[in-house]
Amino acid sequence: MEIKPEPTIRPTFDPSDARFWDPVDLEQELRRVFEICHGCRMCVGYCPSFPLMFDRIDENHEKFGQAHSAVTLKADDFVAVTDHCFQCKLCYVKCPYTPDDPASTWLVDVPRLLWREKVVRTRREGGTTVQEKLLGEPGVLGALGAGPMAPLTNLVNANSLVRKVMDRVAGISEHFALPAYASETFPTWYAKHTPAEDVGRNGEVALFATCLVDFNRPGIGRSAVKVLEHAGVRVVRPAQTCCGMPNMDTGDIERVREKARFNVASLVEEVRKGRKIVAPGPSCSMTLRREYPEVLGTDDAKLVAANTMDLMEYLLTLWRAGKMPKEFPVALGSVAYHAACHLRAQRISYPARQILERIPGTEVTLIEQCSAVDGTWGMKAEYYELGVKYARKLTRGVTNAEAKHVASDCPLASQRIMKENNTAVAHPVELLARAYGLEG
Repeated sequence: MEIKPEPTIRPTFDPSDARFWDPVDLEQELRRVFEICHGCRMCVGYCPSFPLMFDRIDENHEKFGQAHSAVTLKADDFVAVTDHCFQCKLCYVKCPYTPDDPASTWLVDVPRLLWREKVVRTRREGGTTVQEKLLGEPGVLGALGAGPMAPLTNLVNANSLVRKVMDRVAGISEHFALPAYASETFPTWYAKHTPAEDVGRNGEVALFATCLVDFNRPGIGRSAVKVLEHAGVRVVRPAQTCCGMPNMDTGDIERVREKARFNVASLVEEVRKGRKIVAPGPSCSMTLRREYPEVLGTDDAKLVAANTMDLMEYLLTLWRAGKMPKEFPVALGSVAYHAACHLRAQRISYPARQILERIPGTEVTLIEQCSAVDGTWGMKAEYYELGVKYARKLTRGVTNAEAKHVASDCPLASQRIMKENNTAVAHPVELLARAYGLEG
């Protein structure tokens, strides 16, 4: 049977479309796209999914004597390919056959297709696993573990016996460096913070802080507020919950929608007041921009998406408008800057590098390699060592840079670098605050 590369009907990734849940439609689309990928092979080095996909097709040729074709693939082949995808989105960025390419009519979107397979399978199998439920709720775990409980939580999480139990029971690798919880959370700090009287002369923004900033890395939030206020921008922190990306990774579409509805209802009011939504985490900004309009399909979700920006992207717009101070009392020296995959997937270039390299006495080395964490995949016990393998280009790049500072927009990628390179990793806004003399 010949598999034609051009779809007979436009692929659907909308869960409100009945075709999204149709197993026959899904299987046909998986075979069509896998056939295209097998013939192209451009993405063979991005993640384990592609080599596995190609091997399964080639092995079937040996078994059945048929032409190399995705027509021979079985259900467990599709599952294996999906489960080895860590949703970095880089294959979509590099693919010449996506809907974004006007020269192609093949409409290939591997990340969304594999996500669809995971969502459909999760519903068919009756929901998510214990592992997926835990990994899907960083905000809930943060609210329980941070603040006054942080010293005890961190002590427990650092215990090797506890980590072995977590590995065996919950499937969270005992070797992955879990982010420490903060004794003073970002919401607590923000509630006590008093901005200068003249703040607001250059506008206002709503900060979507992200779970990891709220409960694990509040220094990122503090630096973001201080830098924005230094530029004359007032920062408000509206009601918010986890963006839902961890639940997208686990296929829990209903939980994604629940979180999306809450966030959109809060954030759309900020947009109507003339405020941009800025997020210091690229996975969260990407979710608000790319996923909310798809999973909700509402005008409010589209309005929030159109007015959401990555934090460093927003700061770069201020710089270009002449609203960022140009005096830097502190030189940073050399910086190894990791360009996070979900930042690259938004096609907004590298705003952090563009700002940092403008600081006198600062030299930036760009490292465009994946951390193979991407949400929660790299935390899973069954994939931890594979993730370390796929992150070697990144960790070697950091080593070779021999820089004074290491920076990444992604807090989870930072955990990988911290563990493998035994070095501290800052968010670019923390380095910017340091250069301004706003932080020690």
